Amino acid sequence: MEIITSAQNPRVKQWSKLQKRKEREQAGLFLIEGPHLVEEACRSGADIESLLLEEGMQIPRWLAEYQSMAGRARMYWVSAHVLSKLSETQAPQGIMAVIRMPDDGELQLKDNPMLLLVDRLQDPGNLGTLIRTADAADFDGVVVGDGSVDLYNSKTVRSTMGSLFHIPVWRKNLAGFIAAVRKQQPCIRVIGTSLHESLPYTEIDYSGPIILVIGNEGSGMSEDLLQITDQNVIIPLYGRAESLNAGAAGSILMYEAVRQRNLRKMK
Repeated sequence: MEIITSAQNPRVKQWSKLQKRKEREQAGLFLIEGPHLVEEACRSGADIESLLLEEGMQIPRWLAEYQSMAGRARMYWVSAHVLSKLSETQAPQGIMAVIRMPDDGELQLKDNPMLLLVDRLQDPGNLGTLIRTADAADFDGVVVGDGSVDLYNSKTVRSTMGSLFHIPVWRKNLAGFIAAVRKQQPCIRVIGTSLHESLPYTEIDYSGPIILVIGNEGSGMSEDLLQITDQNVIIPLYGRAESLNAGAAGSILMYEAVRQRNLRKMK
């Protein structure tokens, strides 16, 4: 493997550009760091362009397995100084990867899908939590709408805890996405989160094909989406908190949908 010790190396300069959203989009690449995220990317079949290992570290067993299965990822030994240059954390963990962004591709849904849409979400922790929960709840995909925080922001990627590599995540115009889904499955119901003409979330039937929409942390769902929801829901607050953050609210709704479906299966 090639050894890179200088932050002035042309490859390091290219990788460091990926810390900026514009550069990530132009290159179609993003950085991940830490053994957990890199292992999840490898095991999930992510399209890895390069693997960077700190000089002298012992190659993990799972990485040796990946090398024998995969193929086209280039591997480099890099100095601690180079890792520090590329890392956005205070304590780099000795391993990073450069990942090719997946192509959104054509929309193909299975029967009775459960989808989560996020509208202009701004907090990377909220977005990461929702992707992670959608993965845990076995949702069929997450759609990140225009005006949302960058899906490949390092904070977003870290907060998914690897779920970014387990579940389809698309970046789409939400109104257009809903229209395309309704052409495939006219019976799908769009359930929004709003105070407008809403019902408590437990009074809704989630057992059929559904799209859940989570709005912006401050302003909620955009007006154009509110015009096309079939039903809006609220989550009652019983204590003194004024609201739930988007990550918590979306997680509650997803698990209510799963709870209802599991009850149906048991009957």
